[in-house]
Amino acid sequence: MKGKGKATSFDIAHYAGVSQSTVSRALRNSPLVNEETKRRVREVAQQLNYKVDKNASNLRTQQSSTLALLLFEDPTGDDSQINPFFLNMLGSITRACAKEGYDLLVSFQSTSDDWRAEYEDSHRADGIILLGYGDYMDYKSRLQRLLENDTKFVCWGANVDGRPDLTVRCDNYGGGKLAAEHLVKINRTNAVFIGDASDHCPEFFDRFKGFKDGLSEHGIVFNERNIANAISTEMSGYHATRSLIANNVKFNALFAASDLIAIGAIRALQEAEINVPHQVSVVGFDNIAAASYVSPSLTTVQQNTTLAGQMLVANLLNLIHGEAVESTLLPPKLIVRQSSLQKIG
Repeated sequence: MKGKGKATSFDIAHYAGVSQSTVSRALRNSPLVNEETKRRVREVAQQLNYKVDKNASNLRTQQSSTLALLLFEDPTGDDSQINPFFLNMLGSITRACAKEGYDLLVSFQSTSDDWRAEYEDSHRADGIILLGYGDYMDYKSRLQRLLENDTKFVCWGANVDGRPDLTVRCDNYGGGKLAAEHLVKINRTNAVFIGDASDHCPEFFDRFKGFKDGLSEHGIVFNERNIANAISTEMSGYHATRSLIANNVKFNALFAASDLIAIGAIRALQEAEINVPHQVSVVGFDNIAAASYVSPSLTTVQQNTTLAGQMLVANLLNLIHGEAVESTLLPPKLIVRQSSLQKIG
């Protein structure tokens, strides 16, 4: 099968018995090519010692082979301004880009920048991944602007009106139900919710609705007064829980919309000499690394950050290459730890 000179994708197409466009898709691991064809194309490419000339490919397609990852600046207890949940996803996205032969440009979102002009029009990046959004009611107009400009982008969690294919997200509603079912199972049903149960934070709101409906399915009515508003920080969870205690709200279970909120809540409960889990069971959401190291270790609903990162990259590359993209809803998983092990009689 050896030929003269450097092998091309047309040579691979000839020996594999497929079109050149199929070779390109197969080498990009496109879902439009079946696994047997991908295997045959890769074998031929290896035998011909074929390597993609990244620079030449970029010149032909006017693409940079770079993706831009724009992080929302979150309030944090350190100088990073990055929610630790997104740090887990960042590793997965970086590995997925490397596997596909793409570089990753990481930056913070700026309220003044025209993201398409900054990255896609200037050929700094072929597409954009968005992580985090703050107040969604303020953020919607920015997503709409990207849609109007036909920007190649995907986002984690945030709903893009009319384009569910642009979002990779966890089943937040189902995750809330998992938390409720767990607390019902251990007979802890006098619950409070800490987070934002409104359209300003749709992911938290879905978690609350799933939690409320999960309790309802067991004949338990959630008291709407048992909601304490909080953003996703330890300090916010701490102050929200202190407020509940100060207002003499009685509860034996606490469902926090994020692990950071839950960690702050545990600190507030301990300072008030309320034992976790003997008096109050606590459940968080995310399964960040710190969840297993706090004392007591935190029961939480896990979001699959590894798969999330892979799907964000895969979906964005499909958009860039004009291929089909479907809405991605990732299943949650309950991780039971010490903060909710204690049953009451």
